[in-house]
Order: sequence, then structure tokens, then C-alpha cells
Amino acid sequence: MSTATDTKKKAPAGERVADWADGRLGIYSLAKANLRKIFPDHWSFMLGEIALYSFVIIILTGVYLTLFFHPSMNEIEYHGSYVPMQGIRMTEAYASTLHISFDVRGGLLIRQIHHWAALIFLAAMFVHMMRVFFTGAFRKPREINWLFGFLLFVLGMFTGFTGYSLPDDLLSGTGVRFTQGAILSTPIVGTYISMFLFGGEFPGHDMVARFYSIHILLLPGIMLGLVVAHLILVFYHKHTQFAGPGRNNNNVVGMPLLPVYMAKAGGFFFLVFGVIAFIAATFTINPVWALGPYRPDQVSTGAQPDWYMGFAEGLIRVMPGWEINLWGHTLVLGVFIPLVLFGVVLAAIAVYPFIESWITGDKREHHILDRPRNAPTRTALGVAWVTGYVIMLIGGGNDIVATHFNLSINAITWFVRITYFVGPVLAFLITKRICLGLQRRDREKVLHGRETGIIKRLPHGEFVEVHEPLPQSALYTLTAHEQPRPAKIGPTVDENGVERKVSRLQKLRAKLSLGYYGDENQIPKPTPEEYREITSGHGHH
Repeated sequence: MSTATDTKKKAPAGERVADWADGRLGIYSLAKANLRKIFPDHWSFMLGEIALYSFVIIILTGVYLTLFFHPSMNEIEYHGSYVPMQGIRMTEAYASTLHISFDVRGGLLIRQIHHWAALIFLAAMFVHMMRVFFTGAFRKPREINWLFGFLLFVLGMFTGFTGYSLPDDLLSGTGVRFTQGAILSTPIVGTYISMFLFGGEFPGHDMVARFYSIHILLLPGIMLGLVVAHLILVFYHKHTQFAGPGRNNNNVVGMPLLPVYMAKAGGFFFLVFGVIAFIAATFTINPVWALGPYRPDQVSTGAQPDWYMGFAEGLIRVMPGWEINLWGHTLVLGVFIPLVLFGVVLAAIAVYPFIESWITGDKREHHILDRPRNAPTRTALGVAWVTGYVIMLIGGGNDIVATHFNLSINAITWFVRITYFVGPVLAFLITKRICLGLQRRDREKVLHGRETGIIKRLPHGEFVEVHEPLPQSALYTLTAHEQPRPAKIGPTVDENGVERKVSRLQKLRAKLSLGYYGDENQIPKPTPEEYREITSGHGHH
């Protein structure tokens, strides 16, 4: 009797597990298609990575904090290790915050990392969106991704607000009271929203518990889904890149995701984590023990929100205290109008890609980024908006500015009221002139080359500076951008002499398109004929 022996060597256990998973999930084909994906290399692309890594740090530290925080407004008498607060009545939420800060190993450091990471996340999101705006990266096919990023920023604002309201200290309670007043100014539905949010008359008994659920579950869950969708669309649409030799709308010039980009991204994550940890360890933020627990009959002086809420607070602070009575109801316009204006500004930011596409009539796909100077109207609009934001940020901290610089708070308020209308207009005009000046300089560099600093005396006695011709790669980069012509209404009378009706919307679109692409909004690029004439020496020394 003979036995058959299996001479085939078995694969290692790890390989068998991988084969099993691949047969059910298709991991190999997925990795082969995506792990060698090319990403361009430019310093400005790291802004989005800082936002992503900060978000990861927020999640990690937030999970740790939830293990020790008690989201309850039940009042207790404090007998913890922080001696100045012993014997004081406070909510369990505030007491657990003190416990995290003074008794939990590493609790204060984790709290501060969590708070600083939230601030840096929103700051990185803000600057990243400005980079996307100024370079035109929001254009087709990335309009939906722009909306995802916008929603991430807005949700991040409200997640931050609910987060710094959880400790129930005097500073955060003052901010919540401010928010409740703004909610009550909303006609018809304001009281219902307030009662639902606070579980009764302010501050209610459910505020912290409801904010806790919103802060750790609802908003982070939505944001995590938006982050995943955002990254999927980045992979699907491929990454944008700046103009340069060999780069066009059909390719991407850069490094593969694995191993080069992943190695750099991993190192950059730990660098971001290290910087945030260093800031948290050396700069105190939100010292809740210094102000005490929240009491509705007390208001802390110098109460300021985090920077991303300063714009909304500035609008309310500088608005006159107007009120009107309609049908027995009081409308607090001094609060309601700024809220509406804040919503309008946010809506305009969200739909801007569609507005620009409609104005310019450009329905093409764009994978090459604009240099901001080559889109002066868009760049000027962005700078004008940032200027208005900074002005209102000053308005939101008018009391702090007044006390630190020994100024009148009324003078600061009137300054903000006036400059909010004048400042963005001046910023728009100045930025536009700067962009056109930079376009002229690029044109001169293409035609006459780079200044070398070498002075040469010509035979007839004239002194000139020697210019060095630019390399072909630089010439391509400076002249690769398009210069579309503005949309025109066309003849209003057809070949039969019948007048064609032109709608007001068409006239508005033509005027706005002229503002984007008119002769006064872009400097003509050098033509090949001009370049050959200059470089051949005719009419130029």
C-alpha cells in the first residue's frame, strides 16, 4: 500500500491570509491601481495635510477625554485637589474638567492638545480654502469638493463652539448666553429652537448633555464622512498642479503615493503632532480654573470667542441696537440682521464656484492651477473678503483692543463700522493694481530677461543694465496661462432687422464677465513675434 505525499510547499500564513482577504475584498487590484498614484509636489499642498492631521489629533485626544468627562449639570460641592475651588458648588461637568486638569495623568496636556489642534485645524482649513480659491482649484470638476470643504469648515466652527462650552465655566457660559440671545432674535422659531437646545429656560438642565452628544457624536460623524468623501474625490479627480513644462490637463507630474509620498506624509504627521504638543505644553489655553463655574448672574470681563467665531460676534457688536415692534412682537434687528448677513456671506462662499462659472461661461475641466496674479478680479475679491473678516474680528474684540491700547471702545466701534464698508473696497482696488503690476513685470521678464545687476556702457556713452535671457522652462511657466475674452451679448438686431430681446440677467452677466476678462483686467501676454523681435536685437539694446 502506497501513500501519496503532497510535495507542494505551503505559502506562509501571512500570505495565505492576504490571499483570503484579496479573494473577498479585491485588495491587490485596489492597491495596484491607487498606491502608485502620482501626487504633485508644492509647499502649498501641505496646508490641506495640516488640516487633516489636526483633525486626526482631535479625534485621538477627544476619545481620551471622553473617558473622564461627565456631561451632567447636576450640582455638587467640590472637594477635589484644586484647593481654591474647594467647597464651591458647581456642575459635575465643571468638576470633571478640573479633575481631568489636575488629577488625571496627562489630562491637562491632552486637554490643551485637543484645544490647540481644534484651533489649528480651522486655521489650516481657512488658509487651505484660500489657496484653493486664489488658484482656481474649485473649478470644474471640483465644485462638489469645494462644497465638502466649506461644510467641513462650518461644521468645525460649531463643533468647536460646542466643545469649549462643555466645561461649563464662566467664560464658556457667557458665550453660550450670547448665542442664546442670538437664537432668540430669530423671528417665530427662535424661542422654539432655544427651548429645544437648552431643554427649558436658559441655562436649563440638559444643555451640557445635549452639547456633548452633538460634539462627540453628531458633528464629528458628519465631518468624518465629509473628510472621507473629500479624499475620495481628490483621488478620483487627480490632484491639481501648477503650470510648468510637461504639465497639462491630462497628466500629473510628481511623486508616487507609495513609497515616496506616504513616507513624507507620515513624517509630516508626526511633525504636526510634535508642534501642536509643544505649543500645548508651553502655552496655556482655556484655564477654566481661573474663572470658576458658570453662574447666570455673572459675566466674565474680556470674554472672547475663539478666532473663527470672532467675525459673527463682531457683526453683532458693531451693529446699532435697533428694535421694532410688529403686531405686539419685538424684533431685535440689532442681532437678527448681523445673523442674516453672516449667513449670506457663508452662502456666497459656498456657491462662488457656480457663480464664477456662470459669469465666465467656462464649462471646461481644469486641472492646471492659476497663478493669483493672472486672475486679478478673483484675487482681489478674496483679499477684500479677508480684509472684511479681519475688520470684524477687531470689532468682535473691541473691548480687548480698547483696554490694551487705551482707546475709546466707542471710537473702535465706529472705526469698524466705517472701515467695514471702505476697507474691502480699498483692498479690492489695491490688490487688483498689484496683480496687474505683477503681470507687467512677468511680461517684461519674458521679453527682456532677468536683471543681472551688471552695468554696461555702450559705445555712444549710454549706460544700460545687462539682462540675462530666461530659460525655456521659466518662459513656459510665465506664459502658460490662458487669457479668455469677456462674454458678449452680441448684436441686438438680427439679419432681418428684428430686434432681439436681451434680458437683464444677460446684461448683468456681460458686465460681470467684462470685469473678469476685460482689457483693464489683464495684461496681454507676449506673442512669439514680439519675443523673436526683441531677442533678435531689432530696436533693442
